[in-house]
Amino acid sequence: MKSPRCTGVTPVGRTAGIGELRVPTAIAVTGADLALPPQDERTLPATVLADLDQQPLDRALAAVQALVDQYGHVIVVYSRSVPAAVEQRLHTIRSLLESDRIALFRPDLPPLAVAVLARQLRQLASCDLGPGVLASAGRLLTHYIHAGALLGSVARLDRVPVVGLKSHARSWVPGSQFGVLAHPQPELVKATPETVLPGPEFGTWLLVARGQLQSDWVTEVLAPAWKVQGLRETHLPAESADWWGTGKVIEFCAYLPDLSVLYQLVTSVRQNVCHWCGIDVIGDRCVFCSATPPPPSDLTARPAARALTAGD
Repeated sequence: MKSPRCTGVTPVGRTAGIGELRVPTAIAVTGADLALPPQDERTLPATVLADLDQQPLDRALAAVQALVDQYGHVIVVYSRSVPAAVEQRLHTIRSLLESDRIALFRPDLPPLAVAVLARQLRQLASCDLGPGVLASAGRLLTHYIHAGALLGSVARLDRVPVVGLKSHARSWVPGSQFGVLAHPQPELVKATPETVLPGPEFGTWLLVARGQLQSDWVTEVLAPAWKVQGLRETHLPAESADWWGTGKVIEFCAYLPDLSVLYQLVTSVRQNVCHWCGIDVIGDRCVFCSATPPPPSDLTARPAARALTAGD
């Protein structure tokens, strides 16, 4: 297996381009509860952009601009249940700074899984991966995350499509608890000692965050059935109650913890050069400038047009 070549936190002598020093890309989150403790000694700290919607715009602009100046590129990872005002502020900042060095990444995952994914990117940020590849890696790594929750009620759960009217009716029975898998494939079961959710077919660790629900089903039933290699607990993210529709929740996420495995997954995917901003990416869309591959007929004409514009 390929070993991850890591750079550390400070600039190093290796060039990232002609006459350019490589520094780690900044990984930012929108709340302190999404900045999980380091998985290993190489995990870089997360930058917390807290209360963006509650501070003056000029202060928020200055904070993000300082990150761009220091790191060159910034990847902001946030949940789909983030307050609308926070997401609007993020897009406003990116627009006002007119920067294609800021990537806004909002995966379709519950909050705890978003925090796990952000930490995986923090692990990879210490390696010799360019910012475009690192930002693209977020989409790739979502395929290796199993995220769900144990709920005391599914009456207000509208983010997982398997929840239907019969499930809603059963949730009104006192004492009912439900295991819900939101990703990768939505699934719902009534939580019993004999019933579990479909789990990963590869070795993972399990992260558990307890809300206002008392149960050992996740740790005593689900974890052994999934054959997890390690289990840790953390605080429930503030956005989880909104995402799951109830505070009576125990959220969980199975993930790959090993940096060498993450690095192997990312570097095994073919890299392309974004035809618009010129950085290396994986996949069919640049997370920084949002460009998608042009039609084949444009592949030769567009670089020439860009060169003329840059030279004016």
